[in-house]
Amino acid sequence: MGKPRIIIADTDINYIIPLQLKFVEDFFNKVNLEIISDENFFTDLFSSPQRADILIVSEDLYEPSLQKQNIGYIFLMTEQYEEDSTAELNVNKIFKYTSIKEIFNEITGKASELLEVSHFNKKEPQIVVVYSACGGAGKTTLALGMSACLTKNYKKVLYVNAEHMHTFQHYLANGSPISTNDVYAKLSQCNPNIYDEIKHVIRKELFSYLPPFKTSLMSLGINYSVYEKLVQSAKKSNDYDFIIVDADTTFDENKAQLINIADKVVIVTNQTVNAVVATNVLISNINGINAEKYIFVCNDFDKDKENALISSNMSIKFTINEYVEHINNYDKVSCDDLSKEKSIQKAAFLII
Repeated sequence: MGKPRIIIADTDINYIIPLQLKFVEDFFNKVNLEIISDENFFTDLFSSPQRADILIVSEDLYEPSLQKQNIGYIFLMTEQYEEDSTAELNVNKIFKYTSIKEIFNEITGKASELLEVSHFNKKEPQIVVVYSACGGAGKTTLALGMSACLTKNYKKVLYVNAEHMHTFQHYLANGSPISTNDVYAKLSQCNPNIYDEIKHVIRKELFSYLPPFKTSLMSLGINYSVYEKLVQSAKKSNDYDFIIVDADTTFDENKAQLINIADKVVIVTNQTVNAVVATNVLISNINGINAEKYIFVCNDFDKDKENALISSNMSIKFTINEYVEHINNYDKVSCDDLSKEKSIQKAAFLII
């Protein structure tokens, strides 16, 4: 079988270049990539029968007659956001002005079998620790929402709630705790292959997750270090693209070790003075902080309220990468609801 033929057609060359670079980066020498920015050339090319595996085309160049060509997938880049608009069943509509990463992931996800994505540059599983220096910042809401967003973008995700006492279950359709005593015994022993030993209790709704524990770690006789060993073991399994670790706010040796093994750390704060001060203190306790590993998200943002993050009276030691807007009745929404929030979608793409 030859290399897949991919055509990207848009008269705006400045738009084409970033998408072209993304394909080159991930599929270098594995696809035949053609770039067309001239309208006349595009018209002449498709005036005769063409065979292509993927055509990514802008609205100004698209014609319904293209569906008569031998094209495996047509992705129409639309100027207006059209949620679930499927007037032409053979055409996949994508909002043109979202992030290049999101567009690329949607294209490669839908055409994954054709592109044999699993065989191309598969990265090792990424451990992402979601952490906050202050309680009530919405860390768990954000971690679950990001897990759902990544899953909807064709990533395999394992969510691990790494708190001393689990209270996240109200977000789930099945929030019942692990009931098997044998599982708790294995967790207390915590062998290096602990993931394989308890893998059978992992559940899946939108994404895979470790079910809640029936009581606190202390009551079960389980050491907090179990979370580090569990995610390390799960990473070695290669079952997932991302392992999202939702860590509690206590900063100690175990938390520092989780942060140390993470590929990405999402630090959640909000716009209050207390949250900014707590985040500043956290940063002073982390050695080697860098822009690539650490992502700062202001959660529960309300533009109509005072924002300590931009106050001239505050000395800020960090830069916010994304603002996640306030969600009404956030404690009553499902993970699927969270995945539809645009600001959470943007936060999720920061870790890809």
